[in-house]
Amino acid sequence: MSISLIEDATLHPLVLPARADAADAAEFRELSRVRNEVYRELTGRTEQDLTPEALLPLLRSRAERTTVAWIVRDAGEMVGRAVVDIPHEEGSKVAIASIELHPRVWGRGIGTAVLPHLEAVVRAHGRTVIQNWTEQQASDGARLEARTGFGSVPDDHVARFLLRHGFTLEQVYRVSRLDLTPDARALAASLLEEAKAHSPGYRVRQWMAPTPPEHRDGYAWLKSRMSTDAPSADLEADEEAWDAERLIAGEARLAEMGQEFQVTVAQHLETGALAAFTELGIGPDRTGTTHQHDTLVLKEHRGHRLGQLVKCAAMLSWIDIAPESTDIITYNAEENRPMLAINEAMGFTAIAYEGAWKKDLT
Repeated sequence: MSISLIEDATLHPLVLPARADAADAAEFRELSRVRNEVYRELTGRTEQDLTPEALLPLLRSRAERTTVAWIVRDAGEMVGRAVVDIPHEEGSKVAIASIELHPRVWGRGIGTAVLPHLEAVVRAHGRTVIQNWTEQQASDGARLEARTGFGSVPDDHVARFLLRHGFTLEQVYRVSRLDLTPDARALAASLLEEAKAHSPGYRVRQWMAPTPPEHRDGYAWLKSRMSTDAPSADLEADEEAWDAERLIAGEARLAEMGQEFQVTVAQHLETGALAAFTELGIGPDRTGTTHQHDTLVLKEHRGHRLGQLVKCAAMLSWIDIAPESTDIITYNAEENRPMLAINEAMGFTAIAYEGAWKKDLT
């Protein structure tokens, strides 16, 4: 089934293959290639590339969310995709949506024609708020300030499209990179010792996914607190329910994606509770960029430099896990000054910005 959009552009529901290498997976493999090409054009970088095998698990619906995706074609040629995620958290008003088109077809009204189809799915699931995260390349031109008062994004084609269609810029994330040089390693070692001196009641624990059974409940609790303790501006933040079952399923997806994934935690010695954590992961290409995923210090354990403790410990041990990876990339809200201060002390530098946008459908 295809949906006519504008001129020769059409929208096609995406049917996922059972496997990325299945006989009927040619269209999906082409989608993976086009997705990577679009991300390279949007960001000017390559570390967001995913193989078809890595992309497939991300587009499957799962216990905690429903995913609906489409392919966008222009005169038969695949030029992008659109995706809606519907979280299953109880009482959620939110859907997460994106339209990703190759820049060569921008300005023709294709994105404008796609958006109502996404909004129809959002409304059909009883949701009233659309959230969107879009990274934009650095620019010396005009800027658009976030409503938080922290950070800005380029007032470019992407921003103008979202504004024109009723989105507001709620929050800005800084995209930062650290080159894993000998100097960076020496600095991290020094900062780790400094953090240890300020956190005598804690110890570092580390493991590679899958998480050992004895830490599943504690780690799942930390993951659930990411949705309540991390800065979220005026975005509606669903309180995510994580348990051992969800954690096991998530780590199975990581394995299917070919990810090497390390978890570093700070454990409170008196109670044994896990108080802080950070995650590092890398795809099948072990020479590629390492991604720092979630990082959090629980509110009740802040003030002991635990963020510095886990981030430095993670980086230093990661060198042995992925010795050919040359850099780490991470995303942090601009108002999250404590975490940004740690990054800056470690030598991370800003390379781009990501906007967190919201549209109210009521």
